Amino acid sequence: MGRVAELAEVSVRTLHHYDDIGLVRPSARTPAGYRAYSAGDVERLREVLAYRRLGFGLREVAELVGDPPTDAVARLRRLRGLLLERRERADAMVAAIDREIAARARGLKVTPEEQLGMLGARLYDAIGGAYPATRRTDPRIAAQIWAALGDARTVLNVGAGTGSYEPSDREVTAVEPSAVMRGQRPAGAAPCVAAAAENLPFEDRSFDVAMAVSTVHHWGDPAAGLREMRRVARRVVVLTFDTDEPGWQDRFWLTRDYLPEFADVLGEFPSLAAMADAIGARTEPVPVPWDCADGLFEAYWRRPGAYLEDHVRRAMSVWTRVGPEAEQRAVRSLGDDLDSGRWAERNGGLAALDAADLGLRLLVA
Repeated sequence: MGRVAELAEVSVRTLHHYDDIGLVRPSARTPAGYRAYSAGDVERLREVLAYRRLGFGLREVAELVGDPPTDAVARLRRLRGLLLERRERADAMVAAIDREIAARARGLKVTPEEQLGMLGARLYDAIGGAYPATRRTDPRIAAQIWAALGDARTVLNVGAGTGSYEPSDREVTAVEPSAVMRGQRPAGAAPCVAAAAENLPFEDRSFDVAMAVSTVHHWGDPAAGLREMRRVARRVVVLTFDTDEPGWQDRFWLTRDYLPEFADVLGEFPSLAAMADAIGARTEPVPVPWDCADGLFEAYWRRPGAYLEDHVRRAMSVWTRVGPEAEQRAVRSLGDDLDSGRWAERNGGLAALDAADLGLRLLVA
């Protein structure tokens, strides 16, 4: 037991307590009466300690590790998702601190409410709150998604977020792993299950169609999530992004001229062809309207000044992923080019377009 305690960086007394309450009970005893931990016991202990270090109470941990239908890989993916969410919160807090430092350096006053909102427990809620404000359903994109649903009556929305693009004329069940995002869903929205795409808690062929809108890039294992969607539904519809085309970064002036780090954000993102193969899907381009109501990353391609607005960027995960230095540099350079007229010189032809193909693709299987 002492060796296990040393490796786990906990006290022997902690291990005794876990044994007493039935949380981690060693499978055997030595002839001398000491507790002996098997490989399975150590695996369970590792999971318990990971949840404890994420801030879960012992009762919550007992429920999480006592889920018999969930296999080891699924439990690891659940842990990974929680750690990624924790990392995103930390990244968002660093970005908030950097913004406050910049504001104070310019002599701007930061109110107590702003300080608490940025550094306190409400930080992620405040950032998540930008989603309902700017990430609304665009009727033209919705029409294409809903047409792909066909005559389906039962719909599973995977990675549902705040509920954009959920059809109101069908029976919808939502899946969303983030408690913050679930809390932002409006009253009357479809019932929402706390689960990850890679381990959907439904029987095979439970739904007519499974849909996922602008969420695959947040999944720990996109291929596994897509296969799960295929398992639980007879039809799959996914709105995602194409990185297969050579020079895809140059399709959009923002990534071409101001934010080349966007390519690194999608560096490990699976190819469109691989995602299509995983579910046997065909692909459709999804043009982005010039006045797109959904404030996704590409939405303001003809309204560049919007990217200078902090509340607009906060509803786009890309900015948190690239980090505050890249964000501040991009915003500063874009602002300078808008003021000087350089942006208009480079992109004057966009004013004549009503929609643009910026890499959004619909997978339909």
